Amino acid sequence: MDKYITTPLTDEKVADLEAGDYVYISGTIYSARDAAHKRIYESMQKGEEIPIDLNNNIIYYLGPSPAREGQVIGSAGPTTSSRMDKYTPLLLDNGLKGMIGKGRRSDAVIESMNKNNAVYFAAIGGAGALLSKCIKKSEVIAYDDLGTEAIRKLEVENLPVIVVIDHNKKNLYDEAIK
Repeated sequence: MDKYITTPLTDEKVADLEAGDYVYISGTIYSARDAAHKRIYESMQKGEEIPIDLNNNIIYYLGPSPAREGQVIGSAGPTTSSRMDKYTPLLLDNGLKGMIGKGRRSDAVIESMNKNNAVYFAAIGGAGALLSKCIKKSEVIAYDDLGTEAIRKLEVENLPVIVVIDHNKKNLYDEAIK
């Protein structure tokens, strides 16, 4: 089923999403990859302030290529989500509601998603140039020294994703194997 959502991603919106839904996201989301997740995680472990408010937000596992002249952002395809798995339960416990990436997630992440009423979306790998057209604004807001792995605030319009794992632990990857 096609669904259109605007951020923030509230509990009510998450409850309405089921594995297999095609979703078009508009509003503000954030990008962060491995190195940024490590810094956020370490800061949280120390009780330090982190550069984004996780509450009801979505993180896109993205390290875009440089923007060409006249573009907001370069190719914006997802990276493999499992590299963030060791950091994700803590982020979910602190309000993160959605993640966009590609590939399977660990059992610990899926359990934490269920506990925290969160959802995992997949974006189509290899379609980065097409996905970049849905990003209307991109601003580095933290960890500029990380280059493409810096945290970006993104304004998106109808970013196409698929609910791969919903808040009830229904998992399209497992369904495909069956």
